[in-house]
Amino acid sequence: MKKETNRVVLIGTGFVGASYAFALLNQSIADELVLLDVNMHKARGEAMDLNHGLPYTVSPTKIWAGTYADCQNADVIVITAGVNQKPGETRLDLIEKNEEIFREIMHNIVSNEFGGVLVVATNPVDIMTYIAWKYSNLPKQRVIGSGTTLDTARLRYMLGEYFAVDSRNVHAYIIGEHGDTELPVWSHATIGARPILSWIKQNPAASEHDLDRIFESVRDAAYEMIACKSATYYGIAMSLARLTKAILNNENAVFTVSVYLDGMYSQKDIYIGVPAIVNRSGIRELIPLDLNVKEQKMFTHSAQVLRQAMQHII
Repeated sequence: MKKETNRVVLIGTGFVGASYAFALLNQSIADELVLLDVNMHKARGEAMDLNHGLPYTVSPTKIWAGTYADCQNADVIVITAGVNQKPGETRLDLIEKNEEIFREIMHNIVSNEFGGVLVVATNPVDIMTYIAWKYSNLPKQRVIGSGTTLDTARLRYMLGEYFAVDSRNVHAYIIGEHGDTELPVWSHATIGARPILSWIKQNPAASEHDLDRIFESVRDAAYEMIACKSATYYGIAMSLARLTKAILNNENAVFTVSVYLDGMYSQKDIYIGVPAIVNRSGIRELIPLDLNVKEQKMFTHSAQVLRQAMQHII
């Protein structure tokens, strides 16, 4: 039996959180949106601002600045709270700063008997998702990281520009760490049903070198944007909104999210970005990709980097 209302609780109303809330409102994804922030005045101000746009939305959304007690009836909790990445920092530099923040957040969530799906977007997202799972004691299928959803979107956009094709018809994945060791799965990339490597071979103006350049632009996009405007938030907000919609609507849609591996891709006890089917219960199942030798080696390296960074936590 479907619930009469869908409630989303957002923890963290900074650039990413506020952009995500705005995306939810514009797309009328949730019936109720609760904003939480360590700065309650900020949460209240964002709620007021969003509410003032309600007359122009497709359908009504009830929005308010709440407390952790509102988590009890939430279907989805999205966490964007944490210290932002600064120029010159990698995502992995943020671990210790954000672990303490998450310890308190998880305590408050669990204390209020949350029974929905937890989505983590705070960087370094793979490690923070693992921390959230450990501290919350929630089933692993109900704890999801945004993973490489944004990286995958960036890749699809750039490939669409390169081949002059609508990015929605580009099917290509970035997997691994959401960070410097992520990798493209060229062996499974297609436009329509045609492999991208086949497009390259039959297009004299295209080359595999260009694909490498495109991937580097995807991988380093955040650094470039941070240098330009100090933060990135619209792309990840749209990614989170799309993921939230898939959860609430029980879509069984595929995303490259950060999920718990227990043997797949020869990795255990780690959260990392891979394709998975997502529905209202969280992760329905993982999709195993038949990686080639180079891709498997790169993925193993990505997992090793995450493990090394996690040695001093939990």
